[in-house]
Amino acid sequence: MNAVKRISYLTASFLLVILLSSWGYQGHKKISECAPPSFPSSMSFLLGHFSTILVDSCIAADNRKDWDDTEAPKHFIDIDNYPEFLLSGKIPQSWDSIVKARGLAFVLDNGIIPWSTMAAFDSVRDCFARENWDKAALFAADLGHYVGDGHMPLHLTANYNGQLTGQVDIHYRYETKMINAYVSQIIYPFDSAQYIPDIQSYIFTYIYANYVYADSVLYADRVATTLVGNTNSAAYTLALWNNTKSFTIPLFHHASFSLASLLYTAYVESQHMAIKEILSDHSGLGMNYPNPVKDYTVIPFDIEQNNSNVSLKIFDALGNIKAVLLGGKMGKGHHEIKWDARGLSNGIYYCVLATNDAINTKKLLLMH
Repeated sequence: MNAVKRISYLTASFLLVILLSSWGYQGHKKISECAPPSFPSSMSFLLGHFSTILVDSCIAADNRKDWDDTEAPKHFIDIDNYPEFLLSGKIPQSWDSIVKARGLAFVLDNGIIPWSTMAAFDSVRDCFARENWDKAALFAADLGHYVGDGHMPLHLTANYNGQLTGQVDIHYRYETKMINAYVSQIIYPFDSAQYIPDIQSYIFTYIYANYVYADSVLYADRVATTLVGNTNSAAYTLALWNNTKSFTIPLFHHASFSLASLLYTAYVESQHMAIKEILSDHSGLGMNYPNPVKDYTVIPFDIEQNNSNVSLKIFDALGNIKAVLLGGKMGKGHHEIKWDARGLSNGIYYCVLATNDAINTKKLLLMH
C-alpha cells in the first residue's frame, strides 16, 4: 500500500489527527522539551531560543504533509514488509543498498524514516557548522519529530492501524488519545547526552528494538477492549494506559535521550567543534588486539599533548556507556589499556577516545 493509499485508508477523523499530530502534539512536545536538559555544559547556550524553537516546531514535519507529497513516507517504515527483516531481523541500512535490493518504489511505499532521520541529522550538523542557530533549531525540530516517530511502535509496522487484525484506529487511540490523557504521568530523568560514533547503526538499532512493542500495543488494545467492552470511553483509555505504560514511558525516555545525543553528536562533528582539525590530529586510537575481541583486548592510543584531559569509554550500538576505561589527565606519548569484556554480550561496540584536541572512534567486534 503506497503512502497515499495508506492515508486514504484511514477514517476521516483519524486522517485529520495523522496529518496534524502523530504521537500527538503533547507527545512530540514532551519528547522535544525533555531533550535539552541532557545537553552538556558546552551546549548550554542552546537552552534558550534554540530550545524554544525545538519545542514550538515539534510538529512542523506533520504539518508539511498538507502540501508536500514527499513528507508522509519520512514518518514511518513498514519494516515487516521486508523479507530480509522477517528472516534476520535486519535490512540493508544504507540508502544505496536498500534501493538496489528492493527498488525505489518499494522503499518509498514502505516508508523511509531511518533515512529521513539521518538527513535531518546532517542538516543540523551543517547548520551548526555555519553557526546558523535558528535554522539548526528548525532542522532539530524535524529531527526530534522523526526520532519520536521512530520510537512509536505503530510507525514501524505494516499493521500500523490495526487494520490487519480488526483493531482499526488503535493508532489514534494509543498515540494521541491515550497520550493526551496521561502525558502528565510520563515522567523520566534527564540522562547526559552521549556521543554517537555511528549514526546509521544507532538509528536502525532503536528502530529494530522499538518494533517489538507493536505487538504489545495491539495486545493491550485487545485486553482493554475485552475488559471495558468498547474503545471510545475513558475507562478504555485508562485500561490501555495501564497495560502500556510499562513500555510507553521508557519509549519516551529513550526518544528524548536519543534526540539529545544526536544533537550533541551533530554539535561535536560540526565546524564549530573544529572537526577537520580533530580528524587530522595526531592524538588517536590504534588497532586493538586481539580483534575480534573474545574476553579481553588491548587498546593502544597516543596522546599528542602533555597534561591532556583524557576520556576513554566503550559504548554499545545504542550509545549506552558500557565501560569507562580512563578519565583524567595523562602525559604525552604512547599508552595501552586492557579492556575486560567478559560481562558483555556479543555484538558491535565502539571505543571513543576524547582528549583536549581530538575525538577518535574505533569499532570493536565482541565474539565470546
